[in-house]
Amino acid sequence: MKNDNEKAEILIEALPYIKKYINEIIVVKYGGNAMLNNELKQSVMKDLILLTTIGIKVVLVHGGGPEISQMLKKIGKESVFIDGLRVTDDETMDIVQMILAGKANKDLVNILESNGGKAIGLSGIDGHMLIAQKLEEKYGQVGDITNINTKIILDALALGYIPVISTIACDDNANVYNINADTAASAIAGALKAKSLIAMTDVKGLLKDKDDESTLIPYVRISDVKALIKEGIISGGMIPKINCCVDAVRQGVDRAFIIDGRIPHAILIEVLSDSGIGTMFVNV
Repeated sequence: MKNDNEKAEILIEALPYIKKYINEIIVVKYGGNAMLNNELKQSVMKDLILLTTIGIKVVLVHGGGPEISQMLKKIGKESVFIDGLRVTDDETMDIVQMILAGKANKDLVNILESNGGKAIGLSGIDGHMLIAQKLEEKYGQVGDITNINTKIILDALALGYIPVISTIACDDNANVYNINADTAASAIAGALKAKSLIAMTDVKGLLKDKDDESTLIPYVRISDVKALIKEGIISGGMIPKINCCVDAVRQGVDRAFIIDGRIPHAILIEVLSDSGIGTMFVNV
């Protein structure tokens, strides 16, 4: 247990970060296995409420891959992935829309509200927030974002709500598309000119040695990313995640983070402390 002095020191350490982020927008991408752990989910949502209480504008962008896979398994349908993207035929798209815009989205809104927060559930279809076109035929109804209408997000923030956004999109012909959550969060953060993008994952961050968590790289200049890919330090599934961080920073986001969503209060530690626990990407 911490004594009163230690608690006071924690609050004092947080003060300059609170001043830096007050009235600024933070986009949090939430997904992966952290969404399946109810205790962890409660912890993350309470952290977001705390951030809004101290004057930070939080936008929550979520996926729901594990829940989609579970539902597909229940109806006897196999999950198929190409290049890390879920192949989305018409039947799968129905399940994706049902889980993302329905159960996963409303579960998060419900937890936020039940813990004293103000939240509103949205999808990329609402207000035609996310306009997309088909990425490639081999992926099925997987979309590539072509335009973002931020008005509905900014309106929700102005009214004191946390917008909880599920990553499905549409086009002008009423076709619906599944959007990769990392890609959507990056694009939304860029369009909002957010102060930070925080991508919660199932890994500690970028590791120099992927099998050794003590080799965490805490700070990366986006100009160095190509070299890190060439060296093999950034490889596999980390390439698209880090490219989304790079894209967000290039679009005007001040900094982007990859943090381990399995660690309780990871967001607070990263945003409001000197140490941080993940990898930060900046444009210098």
